[in-house]
Amino acid sequence: MSRESLTDALRQQLVSAAQEVRSWAYAPYSHYAVGAALLTASGRIYDGVNVENAAYPAGICAERVAVFKAVSEGEREFLAVAVVTPNGGSPCGSCRQVLAEFGLETLVLIANAAGEVLREMTVAELLPGAFRADDLVADATP
Repeated sequence: MSRESLTDALRQQLVSAAQEVRSWAYAPYSHYAVGAALLTASGRIYDGVNVENAAYPAGICAERVAVFKAVSEGEREFLAVAVVTPNGGSPCGSCRQVLAEFGLETLVLIANAAGEVLREMTVAELLPGAFRADDLVADATP
């Protein structure tokens, strides 16, 4: 499957999947439930929700849950991710960086709770100047 095969119907399927799983979010502190649905090059869809914790840094965002689920099952190529929030909020910086690790051309669909896509852009557009593997240089000093 390629990014060119992302039909309107497939885009809507991703948004609907993210919208559906959003109800599973564990957000007792922020009350900001987020659902994500990630489409891989193999055609599989992995979902994720945000999971908060009383020790705030210990929580995790929906987008990263979906990516980590996919990666833990051997997926490495992503075509698109739909993110559904109450108001169409954008992925945080950590999520943008994790998505960038697997491809700057991944399409990001940002939708509100009603499933209306408010923005559609690539990870590169969301995270210009992303830190990538080629930015790592071997330190020549002992």
